[in-house]
Amino acid sequence: MKFGLFTHIPWPEGIEPKQVLDQTTEEVVFAEELGFHSAWVAEHHFSRYGLGSSSLVFSASLAAQTKKIRLGTAILIPPLHHPIKLAEDAATLDLISGGRFDAGFGRGTAGYEYTGYNVDQDESQERFQETIKIVTGLWTTPGFSFKGKYFEVEEVNLVPPPLQKPHPPIYIAATRTPATLDFVVSTGHPLIIGVVLDTADAVDLCRTFAKRSKEAGHNVPISSIPFFRYFYVAETEEQARKDTEAELRWTLDMGQWRRTFRRGSEVYEKLDDWRRARTELPTSNEHLYDRRAIIGTPEQCVAQIKELQSSGIEYFGCNFSFGGMEQGKMLRSMRLFAEEVMPHFN
Repeated sequence: MKFGLFTHIPWPEGIEPKQVLDQTTEEVVFAEELGFHSAWVAEHHFSRYGLGSSSLVFSASLAAQTKKIRLGTAILIPPLHHPIKLAEDAATLDLISGGRFDAGFGRGTAGYEYTGYNVDQDESQERFQETIKIVTGLWTTPGFSFKGKYFEVEEVNLVPPPLQKPHPPIYIAATRTPATLDFVVSTGHPLIIGVVLDTADAVDLCRTFAKRSKEAGHNVPISSIPFFRYFYVAETEEQARKDTEAELRWTLDMGQWRRTFRRGSEVYEKLDDWRRARTELPTSNEHLYDRRAIIGTPEQCVAQIKELQSSGIEYFGCNFSFGGMEQGKMLRSMRLFAEEVMPHFN
């Protein structure tokens, strides 16, 4: 079993962006000390939901302060990037990190992110596929050429090339859109599972992907899929729920709030003002405790991860830092996980 770390770098009110990035750096450095295999950061724009707008730049900083842990993007949003620049920046990160970069791609969900970049979200599927094809081609092919609907590349030599050969590992998210899953299957790259699907649905998606991948001749196994969950472990279940109640609520409320924007964003407004004015409640904390998160005692966490393992999951990722989790609590949870949970899977 490989264990990873995931964060969308949340930025609640009352904390400065530099402090958030400094604390996330501390989290990743500590994860390396504890023996985690990887650390993944998400790309988001214009929102307190996440500070990963320049996730490759931030990952380069993480690379400079670590030596072993792999550094992934979960996910980059290709339609919001020029493919040549994306290939160059990612290849540079691969070199800086000594070949520790894992490229996770996805289409994202927030319409205001596309609006802010002046990209038509209705074009996102074609742009998504085209950009990934170009990036992969640039990483692997001297004098690469490509002619698509949105981009044309003619005899381009990527400088610098990535360190990993033939290219950094690629993972692609496909949460709800059949066309995206079709594309992932066709590429021969593993799926990546984020925290937005309920666990039972996410496992079903993994099984569907593995079955279709085998039928397509790629035979990518479930064991290669990074599978992320909201995660927190404490000495008692009562303590675990108490420690995560406000942070889960912030995460759920922010997810609901940001979906109400087609342009602009919530970043200079007050969450409490919106909470008082909203007419529909989001998913409950209890729903997350029961169906999307792993939060409890070490024994409970071991049992739930073993259940996932029985379904073929062998790459499990923990989202410890959701909702602006207090740094000391998060670091204690990480240590308890390393001491009381990880040894059961050695």
